[in-house]
Amino acid sequence: MLDWKLFALGSAFFAGLTALLGKVGVQHINSNLATFIRTIVVMAFLGFLISFRGEWSNPMQIDRKSMIFLVLSALATGLSWICYYRALQTGPASLVAPIDKLSVVFAVILSVIFLAERPGLYQWLGIGLITAGTLTIILK
Repeated sequence: MLDWKLFALGSAFFAGLTALLGKVGVQHINSNLATFIRTIVVMAFLGFLISFRGEWSNPMQIDRKSMIFLVLSALATGLSWICYYRALQTGPASLVAPIDKLSVVFAVILSVIFLAERPGLYQWLGIGLITAGTLTIILK
């Protein structure tokens, strides 16, 4: 089984690639239409992946709590993508992408508040550095 850290690095790499490709792709079309096209491609790709791996199951058998939180997560993702593509359309990818990564800071703070997670000293130091780096980029 692959370690979660490898998938996390893959996520970071592909998110970085998303900024570059998205910036070029959204130059001549409405950012909401770009988000819609991106969503269709993601759905088709995941449909293929789930089929290929034999991972289909009946969504009606998913417990209610999981389904509610997946729907809320999807809505948050959609709002994030809408904001991200609008920012890419009007701002430089080299500034939009780092600001977007403040999501890391928000995720840690929200996990502390709502999931009772307790990051250690080094994790807080890292969060502080991410915040400081982002503020440095924003404030030039």
